[in-house]
Amino acid sequence: MFLTKAGLKTSISDISKTCEWLSTMKQNDKPYKCEYCGSSYVREKTLFAHMCEKKRRALQKDEKRVRYGFYAFGRFYKLSAGNKKEKTYEDFCKSPYYNAFVKFGSFLNNVQPLYPEKYIDYVVTSGVKLDHWCRDEMYEKYVLQFILKEDVTTALERSVKTMMEWAADNEPAPWNHYFQHISLNRAVYQIKDGKISPWLILNCKSGKEMLGNFNDEQLNMVYHVINPSHWAMRFKKLSSDVQLVKDVAKESNL
Repeated sequence: MFLTKAGLKTSISDISKTCEWLSTMKQNDKPYKCEYCGSSYVREKTLFAHMCEKKRRALQKDEKRVRYGFYAFGRFYKLSAGNKKEKTYEDFCKSPYYNAFVKFGSFLNNVQPLYPEKYIDYVVTSGVKLDHWCRDEMYEKYVLQFILKEDVTTALERSVKTMMEWAADNEPAPWNHYFQHISLNRAVYQIKDGKISPWLILNCKSGKEMLGNFNDEQLNMVYHVINPSHWAMRFKKLSSDVQLVKDVAKESNL
């Protein structure tokens, strides 16, 4: 028996319909589909437990480290690549650099840098590779440049805020006892991180007494920040600012 052209077309049509039916039946066997990667599952609870990379990135959106990474991602493309169009979170999720930016976000979250937005712009415009943004020496360089140039008001406000935070963690110690009672090792790191400024340390009695209690190793660790020659010149040029600090220190019994 030979097929006519009409019969052949009918047979092909029947086969096509059968394939479509089988495909539909297969999909109906797995009705629960991941909206991110398209994987299908028989049970809803399996879909709920499913965690593909696209879903993981979507669910991490509100984590602080991811928000930092996303912000840095946007600043990178705006400042370095010259993109005028704002990057979306979807753009970020699709980027091959997603993990690297989130790693940098984790670094920021742990270090809690001075003025995070300024630090992000600093690294973005530094020309340093993204993989090196999490290095301690990168942050220390930024802090040093900032501390040595900042105005007295900013330095005082941040220093007093740090001292008050210390007092809150060490009740009932008053904040103006910071220099007398803080752990010297902790003081070293807060000076290095720019949390306590030489503007205050070098212009109040208790600050200078604290420095006098540092051992040689501790002094070496903060020398680049406390740099006597730099601050002697700065204080000479800005005598009115020095007097402001001394007045604040006197009123606060520092």
